[in-house]
Amino acid sequence: MLTAITRAVSPKIGNCELSYLPRQPIDVARAIEQHQAYERCLTELGVSVISLPAEPDLPDSVFVEDTAVVVDEVAVMTRPGAASRQPEVESVAAALAPYRPLQFMRAPATLDGGDVLRIGSIFYVGETARTNREGILQLRELLEPYGYQVKAATVTGCLHLKSGVSYLGRSTILVNRSWVDAAQFAGCDVIDVHPYEPWAANALVVGEVVLLPSSFPRTRALLEGRGFHTRALDVSELLKAESGLTCSSIIFNG
Repeated sequence: MLTAITRAVSPKIGNCELSYLPRQPIDVARAIEQHQAYERCLTELGVSVISLPAEPDLPDSVFVEDTAVVVDEVAVMTRPGAASRQPEVESVAAALAPYRPLQFMRAPATLDGGDVLRIGSIFYVGETARTNREGILQLRELLEPYGYQVKAATVTGCLHLKSGVSYLGRSTILVNRSWVDAAQFAGCDVIDVHPYEPWAANALVVGEVVLLPSSFPRTRALLEGRGFHTRALDVSELLKAESGLTCSSIIFNG
């Protein structure tokens, strides 16, 4: 059974870290409603959701994906690239401890889970402002003993690797080629995001369903046209915090 760790929205989400988007007012009450709908959707798709309480003093803490990389054998607790986010790791580690042995990254490594894209046994890791070369090397050291490969990936113009590319299953990626070179993912079929929806490449796959923000209907239609079953979620307030659908959960085999 799939298990997801999520965390409630911080009341200070409006003070989140931003790199590529202009700061806009975030309606906290609406963001909370949207996140709760996200959690309900996961439950409806058969995922067991562990919802952690909000961290009032950690504005970005709803975006739990950045704090861990979880495989069947181990949970690697990351060291997020924004110093303000590093205190988020402790509570997520406590939630993961009943399910996996834990390994922790060490300084000077930095790594955000949003930079980690898994395709089978290969982990592609974006070298970005949030994830440095030492972070990639440490993740490789921690995962290779279990038979996984870790490969560096090039990213330009967006926050995380998964801002620009997602794996949809069926040997297919969804990509914004302005930000991520699709040729890095050898052997994959490619679906390009609609040109009017550059932020649509971050999709969350749960079982046979591809979840997309409802604000990207053109890209959703492209996926449906290629035979993917999709579901749209309104996450408009969370998107203002430079997030995507993968950001708000850590999903693993429970």
